[in-house]
Amino acid sequence: MKLLDPGHEIDGFEIEACLHAGGMAHIYKVVYAAAEDGTRRTSEFPMAMKIPRMTAGDGAENIISFEVEQQILSELKGTHVPRFVAAGDLLRVPYLVMEYVTGQTLQHWLDRRESLTFNEVARLGEAMARAAHSLHQQNVCHLDLKPANVLIRPDGSAVMLDFGLSCHANYPDLLAEELRKAVGSPVWISPEQVVGVRGDPRSDIFAMGVMLYELVTGELPFGEPATAGGLRQRLWMDPVPPRQHRADVPEWLQEVILRCLEAVADQRYPSASHLAFDLSHPDQVKVTARGRRTVGTGFWAHFKRWVRAAGMSYQPSPVPSQQIEQVPIIMVAVPHHDVSDATLYSLREAVARSLGIRPGARLACVTVISPSQTSSTESEKSETRVHSWHLSRLQQWAQPLDLADHQTSFHVLESGDVASALLAYAQGNQVNMVIMGAATHGVQMQRFVATVPIKVAMEASCTVILVKQALPFEHLAAVTV
Repeated sequence: MKLLDPGHEIDGFEIEACLHAGGMAHIYKVVYAAAEDGTRRTSEFPMAMKIPRMTAGDGAENIISFEVEQQILSELKGTHVPRFVAAGDLLRVPYLVMEYVTGQTLQHWLDRRESLTFNEVARLGEAMARAAHSLHQQNVCHLDLKPANVLIRPDGSAVMLDFGLSCHANYPDLLAEELRKAVGSPVWISPEQVVGVRGDPRSDIFAMGVMLYELVTGELPFGEPATAGGLRQRLWMDPVPPRQHRADVPEWLQEVILRCLEAVADQRYPSASHLAFDLSHPDQVKVTARGRRTVGTGFWAHFKRWVRAAGMSYQPSPVPSQQIEQVPIIMVAVPHHDVSDATLYSLREAVARSLGIRPGARLACVTVISPSQTSSTESEKSETRVHSWHLSRLQQWAQPLDLADHQTSFHVLESGDVASALLAYAQGNQVNMVIMGAATHGVQMQRFVATVPIKVAMEASCTVILVKQALPFEHLAAVTV
């Protein structure tokens, strides 16, 4: 379809200006057209119309992608996607009208050719991961994440664009049914997509790893493959460690990036919320040999992987929302004031049970201290000692737990309002479950006093488990003697 001029009307929408003329689609800024009496309906937000290219020379994937995006965008909710307005009929004029979101795509930062600080890269990555997690919670895998499809709002949050190659677990995958070749952008496509497996949310984590790699190094981890053989190399080849390109890359950031780029999906982050957690808490990232490497993997290691990859088969993952539930972020609130051994023991037992049935879950141990505990100290050094003491205490509390298969972090928060601090932490870190001690006040008292556990349980957007204190029998016997 040729470019439309300003003033052109389609199904009650008036073209204002062309925003983008690309090989796959034209995008216009639009408003509601004026009625016969001259009045014009106003919109709650600016709108854009996307009209796909569908000429005789274009492939069937253009038509299928339009149908997929129309289906998925109309179902998605939340601040990380443009709001859907209307869609046109394929038999007449195919179009999508959606919210026009202001901001810059991630490509803007790459085109600037200016080095970002590592903290800035982490913030961009965290925003991407939070947006991807929102999609996965709605059972959608984007499967075409790249810098042009990630828009950063002025407030720093991310919006995902272009769902033409996406997959919704609750709808037929039209692209998989109609096309037999790998579907995705060659630079960012995941190994499992290369062999035709779609619907794994960890494919989006791989694509985010490619973008983080380029933001840090200015290079692409797997180049720009133009052949099927070039695409398949990512099934067995590791990218050059970022620290080989830039010696100043922090080990924690390389650990995060290379974990995203693992060829086997099971070795990547189990969910985008886990990735966001690490990017927002770099001091808590557990650095392995992966993060310390400064030279690439040798020929023979790659050769052995190539042999294994020849017979490798990727299994479809569970439904995205189910996979997220299997690897939750669990937060335990550990009190430090006026707390009994029975409460600390019972909390630890509850955490052990929760982790035991959820391999791969992440544990965040949190305690809240009053600002007066640090403000009354004489120097910043003394304040640091107070935090260190509480961190050490949290680590001692967690020591009896079997945490070998779980990422674990420890956090000391300062606040005069314990409940609000816990709620803010849970929301800000996409916590799936909160474990804390039950209030020791009687039921009559709780009717008049909103205790910390009751307030958290009432206002938290995730599951809250309140644990009553209990000691093992031998301890009880010792107390009664």
